[in-house]
Amino acid sequence: MTVTWEDLGWERLADGVGRCRLPVWDCTAGLVVGAGAALVVDTGSSLGEGARVRAQARRLAGHRVTHLALTHPHFDHVFGAAAFAGVEVHGAAGVGAVFAPGGRGREALRADAVAEGLDAEAAEDAVDALVRVHREVDGAYPLDLGGGRRVLLADVGPGHSGQDLAVLVPGDPAVVFCGDLVEESGEPQAGPDAVPARWPAALDRLLALGGADALYVPGHGAVVDAAFVRSQRDALAARFGVSR
Repeated sequence: MTVTWEDLGWERLADGVGRCRLPVWDCTAGLVVGAGAALVVDTGSSLGEGARVRAQARRLAGHRVTHLALTHPHFDHVFGAAAFAGVEVHGAAGVGAVFAPGGRGREALRADAVAEGLDAEAAEDAVDALVRVHREVDGAYPLDLGGGRRVLLADVGPGHSGQDLAVLVPGDPAVVFCGDLVEESGEPQAGPDAVPARWPAALDRLLALGGADALYVPGHGAVVDAAFVRSQRDALAARFGVSR
């Protein structure tokens, strides 16, 4: 029996492209299906959540997940990554240093997760098991998933974090996975690793990447259009005193 996106609680955005909204933090996980290859975007907030995302992605794709893109190094997006053993992992330039064993980045991830309500043992397990990022994208990197399915990974930050990666899936419509550079379900959050002065410019790059007619998938909340992203860009510029 063929499983549909809706059967598993996923939202189909275009042919072979969809996402789900994970519970608790309303974090987006995305999936792009090619011929014999598949890309997952972000993994959720725990090893268990990551395992569920991978299992559902495999069912929807009809074959194994081969690639994982991490939009930025915050716990609710990366703590499920260790459930993707054997998968090629991509992130923005510099993300490997955040994940480095024994580094302050790992401790900051653990502390933030616990402060936000994640079980301390689950946070410790996820930090201990964080995967190595195989490819750090500086600029843009094209990824061929087979069957004519190509995506573009783009380092569009910094902004929400020091390492913001966007994923462009060309098509009609084009789909852009934005990470937390864009949030729909609440005001964008600027934590200690945010670079507020450069966030509006990151959204300019995001809009140039996707264009006027793309679907923009925020890190949290409903899918939005270019007008929403542009409005959020202007609000952030005003909020942080950045000249337009």
